[in-house]
Amino acid sequence: MKDSDFMKMALVQAEHALSAGEFPVGCVVAYPHRVLVTGVRQGTAGNGENEVDHAEIVALRRLSLVEEKIDKRQITLYCTMEPCLMCYGAILLSGIERIVYAYEDVMGGGTACDLNSLTPLYKSCHMALVAGVSRLESLALFKTYFKNPRNRYWQGSLLAQYTLEQ
Repeated sequence: MKDSDFMKMALVQAEHALSAGEFPVGCVVAYPHRVLVTGVRQGTAGNGENEVDHAEIVALRRLSLVEEKIDKRQITLYCTMEPCLMCYGAILLSGIERIVYAYEDVMGGGTACDLNSLTPLYKSCHMALVAGVSRLESLALFKTYFKNPRNRYWQGSLLAQYTLEQ
């Protein structure tokens, strides 16, 4: 399978999140040519806002329950939006060494972080990043989300403005 195939699966996860009124982020963790776990963004629908249950964190929690012996260096994490700093740090610490994402997070993306300028724990991590896979498809989901006035999460933000201007 190709990166675009796994990203299509992540987009399906993001569509599920969007259908539930959640921020449309989906995640697929693949090893090396099959899906191990998935995750969707949680905690953005309704009145409460939860900044912990990002799609990547949900997927990493599920990955920790996989009992199969896995070389995490062979895992690729696919996400419909660039991981934030929290998620990026968790992915680095998990031992995953490759991230493929669709849509750049101009407001909170964490992948531009220079690992060499960080403390030894992070400096020793290796990461390959692939950006823009299925970007337009992911952008369409975020546009749909931000155009709906019932979706309050990040409404009026730099990310919403950037997304709606494209």
